[in-house]
Amino acid sequence: MSYASITDLIERAGETEIRQIADHDRDGTADPDVIDAALFDADNMIEGYVFARYSRPLPSIPPILKTWAVSIARYILHRNGAPDHVAQDYKDALASLKDVSAGRYALPVATGDESPKAQTGQILADHPPEVFTADRLAGW
Repeated sequence: MSYASITDLIERAGETEIRQIADHDRDGTADPDVIDAALFDADNMIEGYVFARYSRPLPSIPPILKTWAVSIARYILHRNGAPDHVAQDYKDALASLKDVSAGRYALPVATGDESPKAQTGQILADHPPEVFTADRLAGW
């Protein structure tokens, strides 16, 4: 499932920009396979962060994921260097995804849909034997 589409990219960046950055065969139109690859990469990046904290699949897709997917895909499509505002959008999306993964930002999902992974485990310690025991200190 893709979090964003070519239509979402065009709404954000404009048709001219998308044509300029996604027309690899220089025929005057954006190449759908180039855009699909950028959106696929963006989806994989998002899922890497989101599913570190949430169970798969998400019962509902928060709109913020589309925003982040567009920012990431747009940055990827600017393969020869993104303008500052595009790079900043990418950095902001990445920072937000890191916050989701770390639990500092909860995805806005409908009540009852949130399913964070349980953090379970046991802390184990391995240490050398005690040096100063009551028996060893008895003569002092």
